[in-house]
Amino acid sequence: MNRYWGDLHNHCGITYGYGSLKHALDRAKSHLDFCAVTGHAMWPDIPERNEETAFVVDFHRRGFQKLYDHWEEVRHTIAEANTEDFITFQAYEMHSSLYGDHHIVTPDDSLPLIYRDSPAQLLHDSGCDGITVAHHIGYTPGYRGINWDLYDPAVTPLIEVCSKHGCGMSETAPYPYYHNMGPRDSRCTVYEGLKRGFHFGFVGSTDHHAGYPGSYGDGKLAVLAESKTRSAIWDGLKNRRTYAVTGDRIKCDFSVDGHLMGSIVPLTSPRHQISYQVEGCANIDKIVIYRNLNPIHIAEGLTMMPKSEDNRYKIRIEMGWGNNEQELFPWKGRIRVSDGQILEAEPCFRGRSVLAPSASQDVSQDNINEIDNRILSISDDSVSWQCFTVKNPSPVQPQTCAVIAEIQGSRDTVVEIEVNGHCRRTSIGELCRYGYSEHMKPYHSQAYKVHTAVSCSQYTAENSFTDEWEGPAFYHMEVAQTNQQWAFVSPIFFE
Repeated sequence: MNRYWGDLHNHCGITYGYGSLKHALDRAKSHLDFCAVTGHAMWPDIPERNEETAFVVDFHRRGFQKLYDHWEEVRHTIAEANTEDFITFQAYEMHSSLYGDHHIVTPDDSLPLIYRDSPAQLLHDSGCDGITVAHHIGYTPGYRGINWDLYDPAVTPLIEVCSKHGCGMSETAPYPYYHNMGPRDSRCTVYEGLKRGFHFGFVGSTDHHAGYPGSYGDGKLAVLAESKTRSAIWDGLKNRRTYAVTGDRIKCDFSVDGHLMGSIVPLTSPRHQISYQVEGCANIDKIVIYRNLNPIHIAEGLTMMPKSEDNRYKIRIEMGWGNNEQELFPWKGRIRVSDGQILEAEPCFRGRSVLAPSASQDVSQDNINEIDNRILSISDDSVSWQCFTVKNPSPVQPQTCAVIAEIQGSRDTVVEIEVNGHCRRTSIGELCRYGYSEHMKPYHSQAYKVHTAVSCSQYTAENSFTDEWEGPAFYHMEVAQTNQQWAFVSPIFFE
């Protein structure tokens, strides 16, 4: 199986949100394998309109009408964007106070825009081979959190466990909810659904509202598929061969008795062979394997010092900071290596952060994310890129961009790093000892940071072990890096 990265839940100006659909698709194509751009379509049980709710009700209804008026154009544009190199899916969203919010996703370009009261009715009456995905599930019951009493895994086989809203895995998961929709409620978490015996897979997506699918740090998903085609990726989604990441593209392989993530298999033996392989983008902090939500294997405090025999390294170059709250600051960078080889470069690019437009925002901000972040070139000995950043919203909210280069070589391999004309030559050995930073101006300056390099013994791990357990069981894996990036891998169910 191959691994492909995507975002199935994000927004732009086709409803309420900012930015053109074309630009959103262009940005997605620049760094993702597949994408669905999701219009807001309906809210069957929207609150009654009164003086207090007038803005919210009118705002949503205008957005729903906008999608309705342009649905044929939207559907055609998304269909036209589907190519051999970039896969698109049709989608739109249903708000629901009763069921919790869901979005319908399908590879069928004839998806009709219809209005129904429940996810099941919507999917059935669409006439398409589709699924619905529940998102930001952790809000209060009746306040657009998921309603496990009405949940149907045949309709909704995937749960969005992380996005800009936060992480809905459990009451104590990283990234609590702090949006104005309210706090995370333990009754509506992923763990609660699993406790009830439901079968579903995990995905992440951004829920970005300004035309930047896959914006770094907001959530995305990986799917295991035979090939990068619509049919193969769709098969992976429907069969729950998925996992969620909060930001870094942590590569996870997880199997039990040879069955892949998302599998539902008959219980034939109390002995289970559990195997995993993880490749992170920073030091792996811990890997936890759960059986029925109880941790049965914890690999913690993995190798913190590079091993002498290591021959692969990852270098992260992060750019941003400064006081430019509105104006974009441009960056151009390049890495060159001598006596080594660049294996791959991972873009960690952000669009300007918008979770939901507010009364203080207007269409003058429609071009807010017409930002051409991209890898410019990559070869065996060089990688170059350009990106644009604005001021961090607060000391704990990054708006930085980064590139992670994986280099094959030795500690003597020479690395030349150039960012906006600032150039430094050093060795991988020196970068394993410490990173460095430089500023563009004397005060309140934009800056870039070359993080301390990590070697393969620090960012990779694998293991296999046997677990004995009488009775039905489900196993899932969670991975944390020291830079607070996570992966949540779909369960494997035995019954």
